[in-house]
Amino acid sequence: MNLLEAMEKRHSVRVYTDKKITSAIKDELLSCIDECNQEGDLNIQLISDEPKAFDSMMAHYGKFKNVKNYIALIGKKGPDLDEKCGYYGEKIVLKAQQLGLNTCWVAMTYKKIKTAFKIGTNEKLVLVIAIGYGTNQGVEHRIKSTDQVVDTMQNQPEWFINGVKAALLAPTAMNQQKFVFSRHDNQVAIKKGTGFYTKVDLGIVKYHFEIGAGKENFNWIKK
Repeated sequence: MNLLEAMEKRHSVRVYTDKKITSAIKDELLSCIDECNQEGDLNIQLISDEPKAFDSMMAHYGKFKNVKNYIALIGKKGPDLDEKCGYYGEKIVLKAQQLGLNTCWVAMTYKKIKTAFKIGTNEKLVLVIAIGYGTNQGVEHRIKSTDQVVDTMQNQPEWFINGVKAALLAPTAMNQQKFVFSRHDNQVAIKKGTGFYTKVDLGIVKYHFEIGAGKENFNWIKK
């Protein structure tokens, strides 16, 4: 399964089986996490066999059941932390999908178990990702059309359209897809909307766009 296939097949899953993540699968996940931590200067951690975070009223309200494994997205406080957690968190999510695992981004419907992970000086836990073997493969949600998230569709190259299509498969808070792309030659900009976790969404969407468009075809316009 390549990354584009993983994007298409991956949907949020909130209910998990008791099947344990094998050592071999866990090692591949940890390798991906280590790579993300080094590249993004983050402190992302995999927490295994820890059911307390999702054994609360908030978790039940969020319809989570039997979550015993999750990924804690942690990094140094700064203006770009949320975006980095979104970008590298989604890289891990798609790797998990390739490994046959299911996931769900979780913002508030969990309880912080301080003994489960380590937060360093000047670091912050942004959110977590539930991970494991789901009782199902999740449900596909309605997504916007390409023309709804691009400033203009006229004379757009194939790589750009492919990037936008991949971006539309990205999970976003409340599935709102609050972003708009624009392009000048090989320079691409993305404007985020307002609301909770839109900076995290921005990172997730950027990662998807890069996979679909091909990083060799464009540069991001930094704002």
